[in-house]
Amino acid sequence: METRDAIRARRAIKHFDPNHEMTDEEKREIISHAMLAPTAFNIQHWRFVVVEDKELRKQIRAVAWDQAQVTDASMFIVLCADFKAWEKNPGRYWDDAPPVIREFMLPEIEKYYLGKPQVERDEAFRSCGIVAQTLMLTAQSMGYSSCPMDGFDFGAVGKLINLPDDHLITMFVAIGKGVRDAWPRPGPLPMNEVVIPNRFGA
Repeated sequence: METRDAIRARRAIKHFDPNHEMTDEEKREIISHAMLAPTAFNIQHWRFVVVEDKELRKQIRAVAWDQAQVTDASMFIVLCADFKAWEKNPGRYWDDAPPVIREFMLPEIEKYYLGKPQVERDEAFRSCGIVAQTLMLTAQSMGYSSCPMDGFDFGAVGKLINLPDDHLITMFVAIGKGVRDAWPRPGPLPMNEVVIPNRFGA
């Protein structure tokens, strides 16, 4: 599927075939393509908690407004971010880079993040937003539907998945065989309302 076709076709699907099973290879393909998404300093903050356990899915659904996607999707991901990834052996993010680039990047990582908790959090969410869209577009190109989700009790889900203290949950991504179309697309805002030439208030 052409990238532009996948963008136009992707919708948030709420109803999945609970009996459909994706192969391990399909799941690996979706994750491996998502991992090509960009992150600041190549830190790759994202962590994909792929929930396969049916009982755990039921428990998550119970704290997620009873949304059926949680249990019915073929692939259910709790998309998390390690907001302290920048300080965990950062040299490994640049192992394959030329030495001159590696020597430049490592001090810059520390300067960018050290003592800046808001920056840590902001970068984690930016990275996970990009990777979530990459997950969904990859799934769409493979003939699967998807749904990004944030209607759940973040603290309760964190306890269920044993979320480490230096991680945060950003959203769910449910992927599977859709069995009901999305509502008609409500339509975008006018382009002249969302595109600002040069600066606000000009």
